[in-house]
Amino acid sequence: MNYNIVVVGLGLIGGSLAKAFQKYSHCRVTGIDSSPQVLAAALNCGAIRRKATPEDLKKADLLFLCLYPQADIDFLRTHASFLHTGCIISDVCGIKSYLSPHLAEIAAQHGLIYVGGHPMAGKEKGGFANSDADLFLGASYLLVPCGAPEESVHKMAGVAAELGCSGTVVTTPEEHDREIAFTSQLPHVIACAYVKSPQCPGHAGFSAGSYRDVSRVASINETMWTELFLDNRIALTKELDTLISNLKDIRDAIDRQEEETLCSLLREGRLIKERLEET
Repeated sequence: MNYNIVVVGLGLIGGSLAKAFQKYSHCRVTGIDSSPQVLAAALNCGAIRRKATPEDLKKADLLFLCLYPQADIDFLRTHASFLHTGCIISDVCGIKSYLSPHLAEIAAQHGLIYVGGHPMAGKEKGGFANSDADLFLGASYLLVPCGAPEESVHKMAGVAAELGCSGTVVTTPEEHDREIAFTSQLPHVIACAYVKSPQCPGHAGFSAGSYRDVSRVASINETMWTELFLDNRIALTKELDTLISNLKDIRDAIDRQEEETLCSLLREGRLIKERLEET
């Protein structure tokens, strides 16, 4: 793989993309970031060749938008005219129903091709300092074509493979957001609510794997996740309603000392988990 790539936003995911392309491909990567310190760090470690110039945008085969959702839209709207016809635009954002139509429309207006993306990889801590060339190894990469030519979707699948991903899943913005509300956003809500218990400060010495597993993603970028939650509010509130209902069932069984009901509810959860692990 030998593309000219511009990565816009060198945080955890954007920085990891730049490092992965540098390590695993022959692509020429330039970068854009609002922080001079981040750009300096990316240059010093070789993740990018230089800060991207208008000429780099003109030569780009692939442009990765790695900002917050609205900032992705604003950047493409401002810079689309610099890009050459046929350049593939992708993003790495965790919501698509709001974002993808905007990016696809701007791309189409300028002869560009939009293929939404979302690598299912990350860490509790963000920022370029935590970026990792190996972040995507074994990860699934979601692709949201939004009508893009099949050739461009195949090209993005090849990019994901080059980064070390285990495979790609092609989906729609709506299905993406329904599943992500459950697999990603809901666990972050749970973790933040969980650590707000007045018992949390005294956990040391009383906690082990269960506490770590549930609380891990409470180390959250509240600005970014607020935007993601609100942009996906319909799917996320539906998942929250389901969770609250299930919690109430268990809570009421405990409060009423209904041993048989409680055992049945816990058994249902165990059997669902075991059945899914077999598939």
